[in-house]
Amino acid sequence: MSFVRTGMRQTAYGHLSATTAGIKFRRIALQSARGYASKLIKYNWEDALLLDSQLTDEEKMVRETARNYAQEHLLPGIVQATRTETFDTKIMREMGDRGLLGSTIEGYGCAGVSHVAYGLAAREIERIDSGYRSAMSVQSSLVMHPINEFGSLEQKEKYLPRLATGELIGAFGLTEPNHGSDPAGMETTAKRDGSVYRLNGSKMWITNSPIADVFIVWAKNVEENGKIRGFILERGMKGLSAPVIDGKMALRASITGMIQMDDVEVPVDNMLPNAQGLKGPFSCLNKARYGIAWGVLGAAENCLGIARNYALDRKQFGVPLARFQLVQAKLANAHSEIALGLQACLRVGRLIEEDQLAVEMISLIKRNSCVKALEISRNMRDILGGNGIADEFHIIRHLNNLEVTNTYEGTADIHLLTLGRAVTGIPAFAATD
Repeated sequence: MSFVRTGMRQTAYGHLSATTAGIKFRRIALQSARGYASKLIKYNWEDALLLDSQLTDEEKMVRETARNYAQEHLLPGIVQATRTETFDTKIMREMGDRGLLGSTIEGYGCAGVSHVAYGLAAREIERIDSGYRSAMSVQSSLVMHPINEFGSLEQKEKYLPRLATGELIGAFGLTEPNHGSDPAGMETTAKRDGSVYRLNGSKMWITNSPIADVFIVWAKNVEENGKIRGFILERGMKGLSAPVIDGKMALRASITGMIQMDDVEVPVDNMLPNAQGLKGPFSCLNKARYGIAWGVLGAAENCLGIARNYALDRKQFGVPLARFQLVQAKLANAHSEIALGLQACLRVGRLIEEDQLAVEMISLIKRNSCVKALEISRNMRDILGGNGIADEFHIIRHLNNLEVTNTYEGTADIHLLTLGRAVTGIPAFAATD
């Protein structure tokens, strides 16, 4: 059907007069002209969907604080820290000085900023290295959050102010040598003995544990038929040790170890009173996963920026690498995935603030960001060729780190199954489900 039949009242709009139809067509033409004018707006590839315009002034301030700190204090030493597998504890105090630890918590010396602001900070720190963001994330989401959310007033007042400044360093013990994706199967136990609980067991792959002053440990309480409870342990308790894990090929700029407990006596008052079952540790993990979703995109952005500059400078066959279609395709794909991923993270951050978060949203963005960031790092490394494995170009470090972020805090496959359960209503985590 043509839109207007000359001399007839029948049009694509229905029974309208020719005059009315003409007016409508003129409106469409005007709208099209306006649409064309909008195409003249210059495209900013570094902020493709105008994320900056969606942020509050406070969020921008937090981002700039984290960016300046990361670029001025973390970047200069990252290559050497990775080579020597060292983490300087002063970094925690420096982050604390800038309000980056436990930043979403209200009171107790914490900044009390939005979750979007926290995500932006994670992005800037991980632009340098995932290990540094991990240290910040563990302190904020896995140690300070459970104390603030599930702790007593006395526990909050005792620990949070000193954790916020970085004076105290925290670690989180959930994963065990034989239990990763299935934390319900944990073997660590707590048994009441008068005024103390006796904790026995071990935790594995624990960020910060060798340098931690405070440990949030999850154990099955024998007196409650194995109900999972959280406990605050302190360095120096008899029977408690936290040996380092050496020889990592990723996250080398952060420190990782174990938590070993041999009849450790923990005062009854050190149990988190308001955490029962897996809801407690999962609440912590979802906080951390949210920050990871933002953070890994910062690492991916760094890889993209390095590869872009390299492709513009490096010449082969008499022209820059950026002149070749396959190179442009890799850069454009990376650019697209980062822009879309950031918008997803921003939206989830706003939903957290509006108390409209479904936990599956965390699985969606954590998995998406981690899978895409890892793919981006591999493709950007490829653009650099042999130079891509040299540590001074940074990409190979990001690539190795992103192999880990794709696995920890819930593997990509586990998050995929979480989403599959949401779509189908059928759990498929194990053969017995």
